[in-house]
Formats: sequence, C-alpha cells, structure tokens
Amino acid sequence: MTTNSHTKIIATLGPATSEKEMLRSLIKEGVNIFRLNFSHSTKEEHLKRIISIKELNTELGTNISILADLQGPKLRVGEIENNNINLIGDEIITFVTHKCMGTKEHIYMSYQEFPQDVNTGEIILIDDGKLKLEITETNKTDTVKAKVIYGGNLSSNKGVNLPLTKVSLPCLTEEDISYVKFAIQHGVNWLGLSFVRRAADIQTLKDLIRKENGNISIIAKIEKPEALVALDQIIELSDGIMVARGDLGVEVPFDEVPVLQKIIVAKCITHSKPVIIATQMMESMIDRVKPNRSEITDVANAVLEGADAVMLSGETAAGNHPALVVQTMCKIIEQVENTEYRYNREEDLKPQTHSPSFLSDAVCYNACKMAQDTNANALIGTTASGYTAFVLSSYRPKSPLFIFTKEKQLVTQLSLSWGVKVFYSNDESSLDEIIESQISYLKEKGYLETGDVVVSTGSTPVHLHLPTNVLKVSKVD
Repeated sequence: MTTNSHTKIIATLGPATSEKEMLRSLIKEGVNIFRLNFSHSTKEEHLKRIISIKELNTELGTNISILADLQGPKLRVGEIENNNINLIGDEIITFVTHKCMGTKEHIYMSYQEFPQDVNTGEIILIDDGKLKLEITETNKTDTVKAKVIYGGNLSSNKGVNLPLTKVSLPCLTEEDISYVKFAIQHGVNWLGLSFVRRAADIQTLKDLIRKENGNISIIAKIEKPEALVALDQIIELSDGIMVARGDLGVEVPFDEVPVLQKIIVAKCITHSKPVIIATQMMESMIDRVKPNRSEITDVANAVLEGADAVMLSGETAAGNHPALVVQTMCKIIEQVENTEYRYNREEDLKPQTHSPSFLSDAVCYNACKMAQDTNANALIGTTASGYTAFVLSSYRPKSPLFIFTKEKQLVTQLSLSWGVKVFYSNDESSLDEIIESQISYLKEKGYLETGDVVVSTGSTPVHLHLPTNVLKVSKVD
C-alpha cells in the first residue's frame, strides 16, 4: 500500500505470519503476493490464511494475490535415531526403501524407485548439498550403498537431491492432487509446480485443473537440470516461472546459477511470462535486523535484470522480523528503480510476424513506444484474458501501467506482473466511453491530473471481446 515499486514482493506465510494482523502489517509494508507452502502446515492452517487474505483485500481495498507451492516428488531421508548421525568420510552407508529408524546400519529413503533409478558412480546430495555421497552399489530392488565424500551431521527428514539421476517419479503425487483440488476450491490464484522436468509436467497439471473446472494459473519452478534442457517449451506452456535457486543450486554446479538466472529472466520477458527470483534473498534477516551486503546486491540485481517479483521464504515464514524484512526489501527495490537505469525492452521485443497474436502484439508494442515518446503519465490496457497485461508489462515501460478487467480472478492474479496496477471494471459501453471512464477513475484516485498524457489500448467492437486492436492518445481534461 505504501510502495510504488514496479518489482513485486512475495512473502511466504508460516508460523511467524499466520495471524491476520501480521498479514495486515506485511501488506502495508509492500507485499503484493502471499505464498502458501504446501510442503508445510495443514489444510486447515492454509485455509485460515486464505480467508484472512481475502478479508484484508476487502478491508484495505487491495488486490493481494495468493500463490501456493505444491510439494512435488520431494525426496527425503526418514527419521534418524536421536535425530543425529555423524557421517564420516569414506564410510559406506546403506539406504533402504522400507521404513525404519535411521542408524549407521541403514537409513530410510522415501523414494521407492531409488534402487531402480540410480547407477554406480552417481551422486547423492543431502540437506541442500551439505552432505555428499557417491553410489557404490545398488541391488535394483530395495537397497543402495554409497560412500561418504563430504560428511557431517545428518538429522531426520532432510531433503535429498540426485543431480545425475533420471528420476522416474511422476510430477504430481497423490498428496499434490489433493492440494490442487483444495487450491481450486478456495480460490488460489497461482500454483507453483515443483521439480518440473519437461513441458509434459505442465500439461499434466493443466489437465487436472481443467478436469476440476478450475481457474488457476501455473508457475513452473525451475530447479532440475532436465528443465533447463526443455526451458523454452516449459516457458511457452506455463503461465509463469520461478527460478528456485535452492534446489537449482544443488542440482547444477553452483557457479552456473547466476548466469542461468539472467538467461531465464530474459527468456521469460521475451515470452511475456512473469518470472520470480526465489530462495535465500535476505536469509540473514531471519535472525538479524539488517541484511548482508551480498543480499542487498542480490535483490538489486534481480530488479536490474527485470524480474517481475522477488520472493521471501523463511525470512517471513519463520523469521523474527517479518514486517521489517519486507520494509527493507521494499527500500532496496525502490532505490534501484529510482536510479536513471531503465530496463525498457521495446527494441529487443519487437512483434514477430509468425506469431498468431502478431496484430495485438504490434498494438501493445507501439503503445509502449508511444508512451515513451510522449513521456505519458499513464499507459492503460483493458483485458479479459490477461494477455494484454502480460505483454504490456513485458516491455517494462517507464510510464505507470494500469490494467482494467471485468474478470475478478484477474484482478488479484495480475498483481504478480511487473509494474501492473489492476482495477475491476465491467463497463460494456463504447470504447471511447470506456477510455474516458478509465481516465476519470484514475484522476479521481489521484493517479492522474489535468493536462497529463495517457496512452490507452483496447478492442472494438467492445461486445465481441476481440484481441487488442486499438491505440489511443488522450490528454486529461
């Protein structure tokens, strides 16, 4: 509510941010999207948060969006005796797929196909890569032996990564399917699909949503090497992308992550798809009241690269200072965006003649050019599908971007997109009257003044709801 930044802020909810008044504080400090992590908490706890967010949207007049992350086929070790085993270098450790209490003799692996999928020489990484083992033997049935390369303490339920293994698990577990139905039932805007490996994974989730008559968009989380191979197809089929640097930094060589982040952001902008930078952005502020200098630079670089949103995880879910973290992130974003640096992308995002949306893309492209040339005080788009909003946003225009839609789901959903301020309107009069009404509304709300220049897009005839086909320049009376 207090921020005018273009780059959006996502805050993950958890034990530290479950109460409605804390959510109110986070909104006032600049949160645009709340994330529910379905890997943690119960459905009842998540529902309480969803209800609170929707109530606050009504009370505060905000359009806070809800993003829910599916757990996906997360691999974990089981319970460990006394919650601690010290793995020592060169030791041989036995993993089994039948449930047992973990000891030096054997450790339970939740992944039932583990012995069949792995091969000798492949790597096991545990606890975000803190522990590393090399597979020495598998009976291809229920047991795998591995030599400790980098040891340390292993506690219960730690996550496992297999960067060299072709994991055969489906992209959606039975628990995920249950949570998809829950998310649809309670009006979540975005679903994060974890451990995406191929475009077919996105299609599987889309088919499930369609079967359940859902209206929810998909964020593909890029955290597996296979996803990088199929990146263009995944971006094309998904509704948005998350650069999930936690698992990605374990699954691929860590020194490749910064360049991969830049590549993914650039591709998403080219495809007019929202892109989120996630994981450990301000992790030191879980305990501290100020971020590290490297974290400040990390947030700033995400803004400079043109990311739609930056995400807080443990910092707001379980940290000591959730509101302060959001306030601090907001300050960094605004400082970067207020410099002379511009990330206007008009020149390298010219409409492609072979695209089925070429004509509407050309109108949006020229609207952004016109807004730049006239130093417009507002760029206005009208959309029923969200497409015009995503395209206008992808050009990262300097002019403030306002979107009007008659689809209530889009009012909150579009809160994820860079620079977009969304308003509900079901006006079905003539296009001239609609544009005049939009300008009057923005003037009434204090966004425009007499004499301001406005560039508007729309479609006519209005009742046919055609793709964007009109560009109009106006001066505010």
